[in-house]
Amino acid sequence: MEPNPMSAALISSLSNSFRQIPLSAIPPMLDCILASTPLTPLSLFSSLLDDLPNHIEGANRDGKLDSHYRTNIASLVGALCHLLTKAKTNHESLQSFLWKGFIPLMKMGHEFDRELLNQVADSVFDVVQKSNAWEVLEATLVPFFLRSIGISAGIIQNEELDGTRWYRSSVLKVSNDLIENLDTNKDYTHSLSGSFPLPLSCHVLSIILDAGLRNSLAAPATDSLLQNGCCYAVKFTADLLWNLCNVTERLLLQSLENRSCTIGFLLPVIFKAFVSHSSFKISVHGQAHILSRNHFFMRMWTCCRKLFSLGSLERRDAYSILSLYLSYFSCTETSESTDMTDGSEEFDVRSEKDLWNEIKRGLVDEEGLVRKQSLHILKTVLCMSSGSQCHSGISEKKSQGKHSVPHGVTKREMWAYNEAKSLGVGKLSNTVDSGLNSRQQWEAFLLLFEMLEEYGTHLIEAAWNHQITLLLQFSVSRDSFVSTISRGVHQNQSEIWDEVFSWLSILWKRGFCHDNPQVRCMIMQSFLGIEWSKYGSCVKSVPKSFILGPLMEALNDPVHHNDFGVKGVYSSKTIEGAAQFLHQFSSYLYARERIIFLNSLASLAKRKSFSRAGLMGLAECIAASAFGVSEFNDNKAKSCEDGLVDNLQQEYASENFPHDDGTELLDVFRYVLDSSKQHFNPSYRFRVCKKVVEAAASSVPASDVPLEILLHFISTLPREVTDYGGSLRVRVQDWLLQNHYTVHWGGIQMKLLASVNGFPERFTSHHHLVQNFDDEDLDAWELEVRRWARVLFLIIKEEHQLVPLVTFIQNNGTNICKQNNHSEWIPVKFLILILGLIQEIQVMQSKTSKRGVKIQTKSEIDLLETEKQSSDTEVSDIYTMFTDPLLFILEELVSFANLSCSIFSASSNMEDKVLPSSVRGRLGGPSQRRLSNSLTTAALQAKISSKAVACIYAWCAQLRSGILLNSAFTFVWKFFFNTIASPTCHSETEAEVCIAAYEALAPALKAFVSAFSPQTLDLFRENCKSLLPAIEGKPWLDSLVLSFLQNINDLLAVGFMARTRRAVLLNWKWICLESLLSIPYYAFESKLQLEDDSFFFSDAAVRHIFTDIVESLENAGEGSVLPMLRSIRLTLELFASGRLSSIVSRCNGVDSQMIWRLVRSSWILHASCNKRRVAHIAALLSSVLHPSLFSDVDMHDTDNEPGPLKWFVEKLLEEGTKSPRTIRLAALHLTGLWLSNPRTIKYYIKELKLLTLYGSVAFDEDFEAELTGNHDARTEVTLLAKTPESELTEALINTELYARVSVANLFYKLADLTNRVGSSSGKKDCQAALESGKLFLRELLDSVVNDKDLAKELYKKYSAIHRRKIRAWQMICVLSQFVDDDIVGEVTHCLHIALYRNNLPSVRQYLETFSINIYLKSPSLVAEQLVPILRDYDMRPQALSSYVFIAANVVLHASKEIQLRHLDELLPPILPLLTSHHHSLRGFTQVLLHQVLCKFVPPMDPRSSEFIPLEKRCFEDLKLYLAKNSDCMRLRASMEGYLDAYNPKTSITPAGIFVNRVEEIGFECVPTSLMEQVLNFLNDVREDLRCLMAKDTVTIKNESLNIGEGPGSMEKLSTACEEKLFTELPKDAQLDFQKKITFSKHEKPEIDSSSLLGKGEAYKQLLEMEKEDDLLNQLLKSRSLAMERIRGNQQDIILVASLLDRIPNLAGLARTCEVFKALGLAVADAKIVHDKQFQLISVTAEKWVPIIEVPVNSVKQFLEKKKREGFSILGLEQTANSVPLDQYIYPKKTVLVLGREKEGIPVDIIHILDACIEIPQLGVVRSLNVHVSGAIALWEYTRQQRSLWLTTQQNT
Repeated sequence: MEPNPMSAALISSLSNSFRQIPLSAIPPMLDCILASTPLTPLSLFSSLLDDLPNHIEGANRDGKLDSHYRTNIASLVGALCHLLTKAKTNHESLQSFLWKGFIPLMKMGHEFDRELLNQVADSVFDVVQKSNAWEVLEATLVPFFLRSIGISAGIIQNEELDGTRWYRSSVLKVSNDLIENLDTNKDYTHSLSGSFPLPLSCHVLSIILDAGLRNSLAAPATDSLLQNGCCYAVKFTADLLWNLCNVTERLLLQSLENRSCTIGFLLPVIFKAFVSHSSFKISVHGQAHILSRNHFFMRMWTCCRKLFSLGSLERRDAYSILSLYLSYFSCTETSESTDMTDGSEEFDVRSEKDLWNEIKRGLVDEEGLVRKQSLHILKTVLCMSSGSQCHSGISEKKSQGKHSVPHGVTKREMWAYNEAKSLGVGKLSNTVDSGLNSRQQWEAFLLLFEMLEEYGTHLIEAAWNHQITLLLQFSVSRDSFVSTISRGVHQNQSEIWDEVFSWLSILWKRGFCHDNPQVRCMIMQSFLGIEWSKYGSCVKSVPKSFILGPLMEALNDPVHHNDFGVKGVYSSKTIEGAAQFLHQFSSYLYARERIIFLNSLASLAKRKSFSRAGLMGLAECIAASAFGVSEFNDNKAKSCEDGLVDNLQQEYASENFPHDDGTELLDVFRYVLDSSKQHFNPSYRFRVCKKVVEAAASSVPASDVPLEILLHFISTLPREVTDYGGSLRVRVQDWLLQNHYTVHWGGIQMKLLASVNGFPERFTSHHHLVQNFDDEDLDAWELEVRRWARVLFLIIKEEHQLVPLVTFIQNNGTNICKQNNHSEWIPVKFLILILGLIQEIQVMQSKTSKRGVKIQTKSEIDLLETEKQSSDTEVSDIYTMFTDPLLFILEELVSFANLSCSIFSASSNMEDKVLPSSVRGRLGGPSQRRLSNSLTTAALQAKISSKAVACIYAWCAQLRSGILLNSAFTFVWKFFFNTIASPTCHSETEAEVCIAAYEALAPALKAFVSAFSPQTLDLFRENCKSLLPAIEGKPWLDSLVLSFLQNINDLLAVGFMARTRRAVLLNWKWICLESLLSIPYYAFESKLQLEDDSFFFSDAAVRHIFTDIVESLENAGEGSVLPMLRSIRLTLELFASGRLSSIVSRCNGVDSQMIWRLVRSSWILHASCNKRRVAHIAALLSSVLHPSLFSDVDMHDTDNEPGPLKWFVEKLLEEGTKSPRTIRLAALHLTGLWLSNPRTIKYYIKELKLLTLYGSVAFDEDFEAELTGNHDARTEVTLLAKTPESELTEALINTELYARVSVANLFYKLADLTNRVGSSSGKKDCQAALESGKLFLRELLDSVVNDKDLAKELYKKYSAIHRRKIRAWQMICVLSQFVDDDIVGEVTHCLHIALYRNNLPSVRQYLETFSINIYLKSPSLVAEQLVPILRDYDMRPQALSSYVFIAANVVLHASKEIQLRHLDELLPPILPLLTSHHHSLRGFTQVLLHQVLCKFVPPMDPRSSEFIPLEKRCFEDLKLYLAKNSDCMRLRASMEGYLDAYNPKTSITPAGIFVNRVEEIGFECVPTSLMEQVLNFLNDVREDLRCLMAKDTVTIKNESLNIGEGPGSMEKLSTACEEKLFTELPKDAQLDFQKKITFSKHEKPEIDSSSLLGKGEAYKQLLEMEKEDDLLNQLLKSRSLAMERIRGNQQDIILVASLLDRIPNLAGLARTCEVFKALGLAVADAKIVHDKQFQLISVTAEKWVPIIEVPVNSVKQFLEKKKREGFSILGLEQTANSVPLDQYIYPKKTVLVLGREKEGIPVDIIHILDACIEIPQLGVVRSLNVHVSGAIALWEYTRQQRSLWLTTQQNT
């Protein structure tokens, strides 16, 4: 380069000059300088280039690039580029500029100004292109930026690595020739390239490639050009493209940023290159290669497939790549001109099946952006993008004449037809006869998909059913829309159907996932409403993945099941429809396919969480899918019955049901049953179980699955449905007994029965040596036996079928001691088997004793389907069959038990052994046995053997009275004595053995005590004398029980046991104590007589026991609560006097201190329980609130202080308000106690009031489940004291009503008791009942009159106050029977106060019922009180209506003796009310009076000649009018016989208030009152009248809109607006003129009235009036001129907002219209402007913008009128043909229609519109508020009009 001759001052001056002139003027300026000075272009270039870094450094130093720097740099770069051009081909100068200027400028522009970056790049590459300096770029920029990409992308890991080595490697296959000069200035190059950002590098390389492409296309390769080097651009472009293709492939599989740079910068220019050339020839390492478009596309598709499998972000980038590819190579491009140099076929991604699969997956993706990208790709592939999408094939078909509408189209389908037309789909129905081609089908598909994504709800609802039906109808054919994409892949019709339904399922899935619940319901109804029978076997092509996924997920959506559970029906229309579809779907599947599908369907219960309705839907679908699976099994069974077994076996030998399938099916069915347990409603669970059993019976032959699987499945079913009398027992038996016949010795026997009978042998035998077992093994064995025993008695139909089992018991039971050491036989398993049988038979006994159900014999099985007769064997016969063998083996079992229990007596010789850490545990350890394996096995064997002996003893003693079982009894008592006499433990092992002894003793003792009999008592005496001689002369059980307690307490006192093991011992302590305390109770129940002076317990012993229990009660564990509370109850029974007085010697009863300790400990126990279990609460109530204590007055009140029981009740009810089950059980028990002890009620008035007003709406489903499935809960609830009305308790115990129902029933029974006052028996109780009823009534009346809440007159319907009022008055009605003469005055006083106050009709009806009963009971009060009240005509109409109802019913229901007297007293004051101005009172009186007249005024005989009095004729005519008048007849018809059914006496009973409840009446059991019915009737009549008036108004307005079509009509509208504006001006603006004189009501408007004034005064007054008129005219004229000016500034646009109803939107639009001077705002009701909320938002805008009233029904006429006046009618709505707002040019006269807030513009109005415009939206939320949308559209109109006006002004 030449030396720089210019000074810095000159360069600075030149730079300043550049800044002052435009960029386009710089080249001429430089040319002038060069021409006028001796400077050369290179010298000037060098000087300016040296100055450029200073400018760059200044911009970097300031950290920003302001306009000063930007202009300066742009000018300087322009000057340098111009000088380079002038210097011709000086590549050295260009290279210097690139290093010193271009690269630093690129980096600075990237950071500060992208526009500057592009400007510099364009200038530089323009120089390169003009000078053909591509080799300079190849030597400098290309290697530099490729290296920076490698560093940024992590391809070059070591920054110090020589750059040339990387480029010459084969990583990216970069050409060697490109980097020959890179080694120069290596350090500078590395420092720059390492800090260059990846986006900038990609951007620059893309610009370079684009410039090379443009140059190569503009310069064809000729020989002359080759000499000038122009063709070097082609080689350069090809080499750079090769490198960029390889870079692109690497970057696409890296990070998100790298992919974004590649997709944003590199791929567009690469695709652009391949558009012009199908291939490029390049040289790499001296070898010739061809870079073909085909090969690159295949590599890009491979990258896309990899990205699809990685994640959501990668999927989006893959879609972006495909979008780019398809945008450059669309479907319209043919391959005719394609010259594939490599010889391969043109790659077309549309032929790839994976592409279509990925599009499908993308269309249903959860991310909205992915769905949009997929839809765009689909449209592009189908040549249906927004730019080229053409509906002309449909919409542009012009039919001759009018368009015909399809026949049989409903109104809704007609709407869909019109909507489809408005959306651009066109007249699809016109092409029904000819069919839709594939393109039209795709258009319909895309429309439906876009509807779900973009359009409003009403559009979807309008067009969905119509379009989906047509699409389904014409796509299931050979010419379906998938034929355009199959490309020969699908070979048969079935595969075509599969592809069709895979696309249709996309629409259904998107519909099921729609945000709007209304749309989801509509899509579901549409899918389930398809008549699949029309399509035959096509239904099986619906994808299984769709059914198992979206369909079942949608079925789990609560919005589809609004009718689920209504009236106790646990189903819905959606569930029924889904089940019907699944039945049709599965009916076309092959047997094997159906089994696999059924398994997958039921397995959903394992993978997903189902709601109540969802699980029921799943069960219904499982049952429907299983239907038909058993066709093979049915045929097989039928052939067996016909005797064709041999042929059948040969025929189906190869098609036996696979065991694995049956096992898997029953396993998933069992999981469905388990899932139903979380929903506790018994009816619901029964229906689920029923459907699952039906599915199992239809699909799985019971004999073809392993017995263990079958037992497990049956055990999952609730026992109550399969036990005797169970609702599913017969169905399960039918399933178990069908298809189980096989050839055996020439006959037929049941395979299942043989397997079940063989279970005991398999169970007790063990092929492997089992030396030890633990508790888990024992539990598993017991569970297995219980399952087996349950199934055994399900399939047994004849007695002889049990013979093998009986034989097994006898054979093995007699040798149990001999086989104890046998390695292949486990005696414990045999004993578990015996115990399981006994327990199952006992369950059968309890069920049959309740239901009287018997076992069916084979004769019934034979006649079950025909004669339905039963010839039953008594269940007792089966009991007898087992009794004999059990007695036979009992002695042997006793010997075995003695042998096994010897382990407990040998515990003193045991020493501690080192146990594994898993057994010892940490910090007290788990509550498992801390014994060695051998000792654990021995202890468990002793436990099971002792339990077996005791259970068999109890079993035989109950069934065989009189037999002697001395050995068993002696064993149990010796075992008990040995246990309680065991010495003190000295080691942990000994303590553990003692715990095991008590564990074995507890069940044995319980079974023994339950069978107490006279023989047992004798044996008990003998054993007591022999074992404990010291008890002679003492109570029998004192020493036993006290020794037992002492032994356990001593054992607890030693320090060898862990904390958890102490808790276990305590649990066994209380269980054993409960059994011991039960002995006297069972003895008394068995009517055993003790000898004289013989007792079971002493008073001291009982007190000791009581104290021990109470002291331990506070810290009781959960397992000990029930036995402890039961022990307390038994102890209190022992204390009680009366029937048990002979059991305890010298019993002094309990004192208050003992009970205080009891209630305090019990309360602490109750409060500390985390879970309020039914059994625990019931046991607490029956134990603490014991009947023997409740009768003692001192327990309730002591010196005016609460006694212990009252204290406990207060605490319990206070806590019970938070626990529904606690307060309901407390109400059940307390009301029973109060009924038995009326004298105690007076102490609990506060508690009775709390129970009366209590109401928790929570339905306690756990309560239902515990009562159903928990034996302890049922037992404890039955022990609670109850009122005699068991039906009410059973029906309402788990409802929020029960607390007050029980109280109401209590006082209803007490009222019956008061009728016996005066009799000798129970006089005190009767008097106490009467006084308590009065006391409670007065308390409630005082509350409803004076209480802050209950006396409130203003309250909301269904509010808490409303509920409490109803509850109080319901109870007062029940208490009306306690009203006596001494309190009637006080009662009526409170009653009249309440009647006069405002109350809702639902409350007032109870006041009326109470009043009627009071007046019926005290007739003298009618004339004294009721008649004067009825004559008070100034009373509130509501109160007067109530008194009319009371008077009418007093007349109707009074006794015959006084009925006429009441009629004579009450009818005269009622009659005038027929003329009341108050409509409800008048109608109410008409109904009631008609009822009275019909009863007391007999019809007259017209033939009679006798004289008829005037009053009788008047009454007859009045009755005739009320009977014949149409309005009166309609009013009475609406009552539906209410008055005939109303009975005030039954309405005050608990049954009348609470029982007669209907499912729809869910509010406090309140029926609709007569007044409510009258009001509803009158409101309906008034609403009908309003509708008629509204229709007339609309008709008048429409006629007015059609009148005045002339040119003056607009002036009239403006005048009207002007008048309205003036009338709404403020007072000061109108100057408050008064033009008319208004007379007062006392003045007469005659002429003579002016004589009061003199003539002069009158003249002056008239003169003043004329002056005021002139002043008014002047004001009007000035106002008119102002209006003209305002009107002149208004724009010619009217906003129609008549479809809007939200006040904020209307007010905001009014304000917007005023701001932009709109011509008017049309609203549905102009009165809206007076609304305070409207005025607050509009800020007086309504006073300055014309408000036009256009009702909704008149919008269409208004728009047509405006169209005739020259206005263009536009709609702001998203449709298929809507135009973006920024692309639409508004006409000057415009009417803009706004749609409803949610639904948009209706279809009938869309047809009137000239165009629809929409606001372009970029975000995810696809909607704007209608006010905001209107404001945006109005501003765009204003902007366009302003631009037009400015243009006009400039032109003029």
